[in-house]
Amino acid sequence: MNPFLELVRAPAALTVLGDTVAGAAASGRPLSGKRLLLPLSSVALYWSGMALNDWSDRRLDAVERPERPIPSGRISPGAALATATALSAAGLGIAAWAGGRDAFRVAGVLAAAVWSYDTVLKSTPAGPAAMAACRGLDVLLGGSGAASALPAAAAVSCHTYAVTALSRGEVHGGSASTAKAALGGTVLSTLAAVVGPARSWRHRLGAAVAAAGYAATVGQAQFAAARDPRADTVRRATKAGIHGMVPLQSALTARAGSAAGAVAIALALPVARRLSRKVSPT
Repeated sequence: MNPFLELVRAPAALTVLGDTVAGAAASGRPLSGKRLLLPLSSVALYWSGMALNDWSDRRLDAVERPERPIPSGRISPGAALATATALSAAGLGIAAWAGGRDAFRVAGVLAAAVWSYDTVLKSTPAGPAAMAACRGLDVLLGGSGAASALPAAAAVSCHTYAVTALSRGEVHGGSASTAKAALGGTVLSTLAAVVGPARSWRHRLGAAVAAAGYAATVGQAQFAAARDPRADTVRRATKAGIHGMVPLQSALTARAGSAAGAVAIALALPVARRLSRKVSPT
């Protein structure tokens, strides 16, 4: 497998595409014309964050995860940093061309949040909140910053906060209390996905089905981590949380009235799961 695909956790980008779709649906500005390219801006910025993450953690990974591209010697630190920089520039450029000034402004804040998280905030108590802000901004990117996309962004942010806090126990194990709190966050995100205005009862039903899949998949893994917070159990719960972003996005999109968008998002999940066997999303 190409080490650059491992560096950016390439398959995990399938869990990001739905952010902008959900944001666009919530804002009433569907992705059409040039705006169809906004999800690619999200992917570029996400991949940038993954490359920057490994560059920032290169010394720690040499001890804890020596198989990663930088400590294993397959990619140099300079090449990883250059990759992160180029992908950030690409994400900003796509946002400006596809979404105009409003989308570019959101993308600019998102890029700044990504770099702040990876280089400064990740290991601090503010780390989970910073990552949650990144994913919330990604949803707002789809709505070009429209206030009507804020509830969807809040639901995704809540989920992201829970997964990020739990993921800190991937190497040395976590705590039952953190896993229980993450489970509580999943409950809140599930409620946020189904409560509120819906285009029709059919759209609400679609949202309920997707939200039930999200709650069952993510909640089960987090419940297992709460009972046994060893590192391998926490890793499985983290992976489930990353993949669980997809049905959550699908539920939010369905409730906002875009059945086609919800189905398109849902189709990404089996592909992401299959590819994660080759390139880990964490």
